[in-house]
Amino acid sequence: MADRLTIARPYARAAFEEARVHARLGPWSEALQRAAAVVRDPRVASLLGNPRVTPAQLAQLLTSVAAAPLGEAGENFVRTLAANRRLGYLPEICALFEELKDAAQGVANVTVTSAAPLAASQQDKLAAALQKRLKRAVRLHCQIDPALIGGAVLRAGDLVIDGTLRTRLERIAYELTA
Repeated sequence: MADRLTIARPYARAAFEEARVHARLGPWSEALQRAAAVVRDPRVASLLGNPRVTPAQLAQLLTSVAAAPLGEAGENFVRTLAANRRLGYLPEICALFEELKDAAQGVANVTVTSAAPLAASQQDKLAAALQKRLKRAVRLHCQIDPALIGGAVLRAGDLVIDGTLRTRLERIAYELTA
């Protein structure tokens, strides 16, 4: 996966800079999301590796579906990806673009993995506490992992807060055997 991200990163940065300079982060974000969804479609994915389909044909397909609202810059971006056989990297490019956009807008994406679903009020309290601690807006992404037994793990970039019952029990077991 690291290789795919390494390849996708310069394209994501280029798209982000183009969008930022022209104050079009929203339209670029939407276009990249549409293009990534198209590339994930199994029918289109099979075309990406087909030697009978030219890069120009692939670029035309994606431009008509996703990049047309971006004008010439979007079309050039898609043509460049197609010419370099990088259209299959659009999901990673899109994800990296979103990270850059969120960082520029001061939004922290926090993944919350809990043993059970969090109620809306719990999510609101958690978001408020994290916003206070991180000193920026917070967007929660909730996941469920019953193996945690209880509690939650919070991940925001390099920050990891593990408040799970499973981890507490492991610490107690370690202390008892040490």
